[in-house]
Amino acid sequence: MQPISAEQREKAFAGSKKAEVIERQRLPVRYHVEDFQVEDRPRRFLEAFAAILKHTNYRVALDHYIRISAKCARCSVACQVYEATGDAHDVPCYRSELLLSVYRRHFTMSGVLRGRLLGDPGLTDEKIQEMAASYYDCTACRRCHFECPMGVDHALITHLSRYILSEIGIAPRALVVSTREQLIGKSGNTSGIPVPALIDSLEFLSEEMKEQRGIDIPFPVDQGGAEYLFLPAVSDYIMEADTLMGNAAVFRATGDSWTIGTGYFDGINYGLFYSDQVLEHVLVKIRAEAERLKVKKLLMGECGHASRVAKYFYPAFCGGRSAIPVMNIMEYTHQAWKQGRLKLKADTITETVTYHDPCNIARPGWIVEQPRELLKAFCSNFVEMTPNGRNNICCGGGSGTVSIDEIRPYRTTVGGRAKAEQIKATGAKYCVAPCANCKKQLRELVEDNQIDCQIVGLHDLLYKAIVFD
Repeated sequence: MQPISAEQREKAFAGSKKAEVIERQRLPVRYHVEDFQVEDRPRRFLEAFAAILKHTNYRVALDHYIRISAKCARCSVACQVYEATGDAHDVPCYRSELLLSVYRRHFTMSGVLRGRLLGDPGLTDEKIQEMAASYYDCTACRRCHFECPMGVDHALITHLSRYILSEIGIAPRALVVSTREQLIGKSGNTSGIPVPALIDSLEFLSEEMKEQRGIDIPFPVDQGGAEYLFLPAVSDYIMEADTLMGNAAVFRATGDSWTIGTGYFDGINYGLFYSDQVLEHVLVKIRAEAERLKVKKLLMGECGHASRVAKYFYPAFCGGRSAIPVMNIMEYTHQAWKQGRLKLKADTITETVTYHDPCNIARPGWIVEQPRELLKAFCSNFVEMTPNGRNNICCGGGSGTVSIDEIRPYRTTVGGRAKAEQIKATGAKYCVAPCANCKKQLRELVEDNQIDCQIVGLHDLLYKAIVFD
């Protein structure tokens, strides 16, 4: 794949990325940036950085990274953004060095002494500007982590840098607005869906399934003592009716108890993308709903980041070893199928089908083979993208960037360029992408790159293959 030209890159950025960086400076996230002078921003950045180091364990990782980090750029071969641009500023270790250099200069004894001796002023506003731009170019897919000979987790540094920036009011408007509505808004969810609208939508979907399949397939609401509390990405209730119908149909076939809670029903957690405080507050809301309904397990919908946050962070913030178990809906469906409690009709889908691995659930090796085994059970022509599985290529909209609509040209022509070529090479009619963010990004990707492929969820297709007793 040839790097894009400087002219192509500038066209993708025009009116989007550069304008977004300027816009971030005016966002009232936690502080009102316009309330203090620009020259105050480095001081506030360092204060926020110091507070985070004091109250978290990020210092352990940073102390390790500044001692071992090499600038060999081996990570560049795994970065789809760098492969598309050929710009050294997009090499993951260059991006990580932006924050590591600040840590060395201001938070190590040798750095402080060297700065005094050499008259180094340290962090500047220009450096903060560069970080604000660079860290939202990264999709935090973590593919580069496999290539780093020293084991540096560049995505972790991206996350920490965004966290610090958010503490001084620099964060994309799309993420800020969504999480504000989720945490303190009237609806309490990122899509602003009121409870009456939710119930109306579920009743409508049940009626649709009655007409299509000829049986009652309910969506249980506020069922205390159920086995599972179901938490899909709340956007599914607006945009992914077929996915939700497939989810409900699986439970209808297995007969297990589950429920959707009206106290809180949003699996989305954008805190993973830019703020640990947001991440924790959302998880606490989930815990409160689980305790209210006295459920035994959390069941996350087809959403990569929501599932990863619940799986790996819910125990840390909500009870440790005593926290209730977390499953993804694909794990549940695969398990029921293997146990013989879910029957699927072979060769239901005859068109060519391929599968996209969402980074957040595939990179750690958590959910890789399960969806493939299910697809092969009822799809007669399943083809793979290469590479896939743990080494998959990101959709190009990872780490929350898919929510920033003003950088869509950049996402679909630069960040998602490699994925577009992958999908096109398969010639697939359907690309299964079991993640709300991936679906949005890939639909825009195939549209902007004129690829004839329909982006669907796993349960969209599985709904057609379920055999009810």
